[in-house]
Amino acid sequence: MKIKVLGFLALMISLTSCVSSKKYGELESRNADLLRDNRSMNEDLESLRSSNKDLNNELKRLKSDFETATTEKNDLMQKLTALQKNYSSLEDSYDALEKNSSAAIAENSRQNRELLAQLDEKEAALIQEKNRLEKLEKDLAVRSQRIDELESVIAAKDAKMNALKNAVSNALTNFEGKGLTVEQRGGKVYVSMENKLLFESGSWAVNSEGKKAVQQLGSVLAQNPDIAVLIEGHTDNVPYGGSGQLKDNWDLSTKRATSIVHILRENSNIDPQNLTAAGKGEFAPVASNDSEAGKAKNRRIEVILTPKLDEITKLLNETN
Repeated sequence: MKIKVLGFLALMISLTSCVSSKKYGELESRNADLLRDNRSMNEDLESLRSSNKDLNNELKRLKSDFETATTEKNDLMQKLTALQKNYSSLEDSYDALEKNSSAAIAENSRQNRELLAQLDEKEAALIQEKNRLEKLEKDLAVRSQRIDELESVIAAKDAKMNALKNAVSNALTNFEGKGLTVEQRGGKVYVSMENKLLFESGSWAVNSEGKKAVQQLGSVLAQNPDIAVLIEGHTDNVPYGGSGQLKDNWDLSTKRATSIVHILRENSNIDPQNLTAAGKGEFAPVASNDSEAGKAKNRRIEVILTPKLDEITKLLNETN
């Protein structure tokens, strides 16, 4: 630009000599304008250069920002791709899980229905069992009451039999040591009288001493009408050797038992229905028949006193 201006000035100087002063004045005025324009243009140029420098710096900064943005974009794209893959994998897993969960829920629902049905059955069974137990409880309460009554009756019977045993013992105390014993066993009273107290050998007629003992026993029995009286006759194992009305020891034992019944019946306060006679022969010994002492014990009359059990039997039937 400076070279063009200088050339123009030189041209103007050379032309000065050949132009008029008017023309020169015009040229000089034009030159002044050109100089002003030149200065303005130079200022604009400097301004442009400064602007260009700023633009270059801004361009560099923008390029740097672009490169950074590009790098970040690539990183983000990689992360996006990885996230998309993860998402796809999670979606597949979710679909599989949802499918499996649906099947599991259906199975659980089926099992729950079965369990509810079983619970209903159990509940019904429990209600039935509860009703049964309540009935049993009521039955047990009734049975318990009847058992208490039964025990009370039995205790009363035992007490009465004990009192009866004492009464019999007291009534027959004069005959103790003469082959007479009184025992209480199993709720019964056993009065055992050996034949030497009652009969002669081979006879069923009661002697006077024996008759006194039986009559005293009868006086006690007359005061206890609710006692069953079983009179059993017993012999040893020696065969009966007599003749006439008797065939064997069984006949003899029965006759002797009947003789005791006849004496007891002389007491009008004794109910005949309470009396039973039985012959046992030699088949219920209480001692060995190998000795005379044992045979003597086996030849006996046993009077077995038993409380009537009608009340107890009734209670037992009600309990059952």
